[in-house]
Formats: sequence, structure tokens, C-alpha cells
Amino acid sequence: MGLDGFSLYASVYELNTLLSGGRIDKICQPRKPDIYISVRLPGKTHILHLCTDPRMSFAAIAAEQPENPPEPPTFCMLLRKQLEGGRIAGVYQVGRDRVLVLEIDTLGAGALIVTKKLYVELMGKYSNVILVQDDMVVDSLRRVGSNSSRVRTVLPQQKYLPPPPQDCVDVLSASEEFIHRVRQMKDKSIYKAVLQLGAGFGPVTARELLFLAGLPFDMPVEKLDDGDFSSLTEALREITSIYCEKKFTANFLKDETNKIKAMAAFTLHNYPQYQTETFPTMSKMLETAYVLIDDYISPEKEQLRKIVVNELEKQKNKKEKLGKELRAAQNADEQKIKADNIMTYQYQFQDHVDDAIKVSNIYDENGALLNIPMDKKLTVIQNMQKYYNKYDKLRRAEKILKEQLYSCSSDIEYLATIELSLESSVSLAEINDIKAELVKSGYIQAEKRKRMAVPSSKPFKFMLTDGTIVLVGKNNFQNDKLTLKTAQPDDIWLHTKNTPGSHVIIRTEGTIPELHTIEQAAKLAAYYSKARSSSKVPVDYTLCKFVKKPSGAKPGFVIFTNNKTLYVTAEQDLLEKVKRL
Repeated sequence: MGLDGFSLYASVYELNTLLSGGRIDKICQPRKPDIYISVRLPGKTHILHLCTDPRMSFAAIAAEQPENPPEPPTFCMLLRKQLEGGRIAGVYQVGRDRVLVLEIDTLGAGALIVTKKLYVELMGKYSNVILVQDDMVVDSLRRVGSNSSRVRTVLPQQKYLPPPPQDCVDVLSASEEFIHRVRQMKDKSIYKAVLQLGAGFGPVTARELLFLAGLPFDMPVEKLDDGDFSSLTEALREITSIYCEKKFTANFLKDETNKIKAMAAFTLHNYPQYQTETFPTMSKMLETAYVLIDDYISPEKEQLRKIVVNELEKQKNKKEKLGKELRAAQNADEQKIKADNIMTYQYQFQDHVDDAIKVSNIYDENGALLNIPMDKKLTVIQNMQKYYNKYDKLRRAEKILKEQLYSCSSDIEYLATIELSLESSVSLAEINDIKAELVKSGYIQAEKRKRMAVPSSKPFKFMLTDGTIVLVGKNNFQNDKLTLKTAQPDDIWLHTKNTPGSHVIIRTEGTIPELHTIEQAAKLAAYYSKARSSSKVPVDYTLCKFVKKPSGAKPGFVIFTNNKTLYVTAEQDLLEKVKRL
């Protein structure tokens, strides 16, 4: 999914208008398909996002620049060295191909201007970003050797060759020629003829043109009459006038699952079954569409998630096994009863004779018969001793098993909090905090090779409707810091009852908050917990001075007293009602 070359024209026009004359300030590459270029102009800065994701490749102005990774990729470092400080002379499209070019003037030796070109080829899985100087490739995001492509190679110190040209007609400058050539393609359907001949035309543009002309897509060209071609000419004029007047309408179509079905720089009428969403700029449309289709998960985040899920599964299996062993251990008295009965009746039985004996149970008021299995290899006294030994072993095991079961349950609760933190983590710093916690807790080993330091993430900060400030921890390290260091004794601490979730702090500033303030903070606690989708979630709250951390407890674990409980439901529009600071 992405724009065809015809609609890319509108994006290029928008980018050229916004970026021409700007200075390249910063360049970052948070992951391989995404390059962000900060362009500074008088009084404002734009962030150019070059995306080569095969699912949707595009170039757009982003709302904000993401975090830099600890170690920038090699291509990013090259772009910084070659382009930072340069001035963007212009942005243009190569014909109507899905290729745009940033022409950048940099300062070379002897204060001479050196012009470099950044080719951005937006072609699905073949997308690439290529730095070129004097028609020679400096380097590229994807190097393409002869073993990868027989059509063209993209390698450093080789001449840059654009994608092979197509035998098409640019309808913006030669619409009459386009209609004339379509007439000649009598062996094709009108849809295939339009798609093949229109420079930059993709299926979306071709279908919209034919829809406006009222022509069936599968109609053979040879069956079209002059009236049909007049309709096609008028439909083409309607679309091209939008381009000539630069009155673009950025819009995409999506289905009921929010899956993007089509996008263009002009209003689409051909898909009444889908919902149309219109945007003020091409960039806003592209960035929004990318969020909807982007199911990308950070490889490191996914790796941590797998570790946590596997460890959780292991601990749950262990808990089940310990539970069975504990239930068996709690039947220790049965072994003692058998041993005591053997002691009482030992003289009535001979050694090495019986597989089992039946006696009147000395502990039963009615003297009910008790069946006692016997090992014929052992004497009667040895069988008695075996039952006593088993009794002693089970009694000792019960205490140990209870301790192990408690520890296992604690581990499961703790790992559930880690899992919750991972689910809500989005930034590099948040993922890094969780990784550090897993290292400290012994679930993963620390890396031998030290990375560049990444600043710790910060907790969420909200202003409630009455102006009260509320802090919400994103992970267990933050929860500990918030509750035990940041919060004042008279601040209010909130947490979902018996459910993994964030620590929430109401900054009271020495005052007593109204109940509706506490309720709103409790809804935040429910929202940032495993019970987000539940109703009537119990949330405990108390003053921070009544919250303590036991010695040796895991991160995020505290005990508290003097608490009250509210029952709330995390509303879907909750974050719209409170202000994120």
C-alpha cells in the first residue's frame, strides 16, 4: 500500500513548498526502513520522514522526531557526515515515477558549493534511499549487486542509474496524446490500456478515472465509441485540473477493521463500501495511514516479550506441580496412621507373607477396617518404619513446598507486571528500563559489550480536570522511584487490587483532594493495568506514608495499610478528558 506516482506528485509539491531553502539540522534512523531528517527554517523546523517499509513506502512531514538509537546505523552516520548543515535547494519528482529527489547544497573544500542528491525510490519491497554526487553513488540504504538484480545495480562508486523508464504518457502535459494512444490499444481492456499508458498511474488512479468516465473496467478498447472517449477525456480533464490548480484532497479509504484499501491526492468515488477519511495535508494522511498499517514490533521488545512469556509459562507449570506435591504432603497423617496400626498389630502378622493387611483402625471410633499395603521384601517392622519415614519426609516437605509455592506465586505476579510494562512500552528508553530490570532480577544476562547510554524513561504525567497533577509509572523501576522517592508522605498512592498495574500518585500539595479527583486518578490506575477492559475494577488507595517496601522485595512490590477501595471503570475516552503533560 502507498501512493502511485501520479499522487506522489502532490506529496512532492507539498515537500518542496515546505522544505526548500531549509538547513539540514539532524538525521536519525531509529530502524532500517525509517530515516528522519530535521530541516530548520526561519522560525520553524520540519521533520522529513523517509519510509522504505515494503508495506508502505512514502515521504512525509512527521509530527515529531523519534528517539535516536544508542548506536546509529552505518548509513545514518554517512548521511550525517555528508548532509548535515546542507541546504535543501529543492525537492522534485523523476517524471511520474515513484522516485523523489532532494537536491542538497553542501559546503565543500575551499568553501565551494557541492550539490548532492538524495534519491528516494518508493517502490514497495524494492524501496531504497540513495546518496548521489556527480551522478556517482556514494552509498545507499540497500546495496543491490548483480546477484540481486539483473536490471540495475546500486553500489558505491558506480554510476547511478534510475529505474528503467516505462513507455508511458504524462497526462499533465500530454493528455491528448494519452487519449490518442489509448484508442490504438484495441487488443486490451480499457482498464489495462489506461493503467499501462498513464505515467505514474496505479490501479487506484486508473479505476477512479474510468469510474468518473462511466466506463466498465473490462470493456475492450475496440468496442468504445467516440462518446465513450469524450467521457474519458472529460474525466481526465476533471482529474488533471486538480493538479494544475494544486487543489489536492489527501484522503484514504479504510474498511471496518481500519485496514487501508486505497489512498490518493484527489477524492475517490469508486469505493462506496469503504469509509473515506480526508486530511489537510498529504503528510498527515500518510503518517496516519502508516500508524494504521504499522504492526511492527521492536525486535528487542519482541525478544523480551518471548523471554517473559516463556518464564511465565515455566513458573505456572512449576506452580501446578508444587500444588500437587503439597496436596500429597498434606496427607502425611495417613502415613502415620498406617505406621501406628502396624505397630499395634505387628505380632499378628508374619514377615514376607502379605501384600497387604487389614486391621481395625485404632483411630476410628467404630473400628473400621483399614487396608495397609505391605512390601513383602521387607519385614513387618521394616514396613512400619517405611511409613514413619514417609510421614517424616512429607511433614518436612510440606513446609518447604509452601515456601516454594509462595515464591513461585510471587514470581508469577512479578512477571505479569513485566508483561504489562512491555505491552504498553513504545520508546527505546522504556524498553531499555525493562531490560535492565530483567537483568537485575536475573532473568537475562547483562551484555558484555557496553552500549551507548540511553536516558531512563520518565513516568506519565497528567493534569486532571481540576488541575491536580497525577504521575503514573510505566514499569517497576519507575513504580518504586515514584512511590518511595518522588512522592511526598501526604500524596495519595493508588493501585488496582490483586491485579498487575502501575503505581499512581496524586500530588496533593498538602491539601485533601475531592472524591471526584481520587476517582479520576483511580480510573487512570485501572487504565494502566491488566484490568483495563474490565468494569468495576477495585482500586486501593492510601497516603504514601502508609506504603512500604519489604526488605529484599522485587521491583514494584510494596505493602500498605490504612487503605480504602474504589470501584471504577476505565473509560475509553479517559485520556481525552485529562491533559497529558
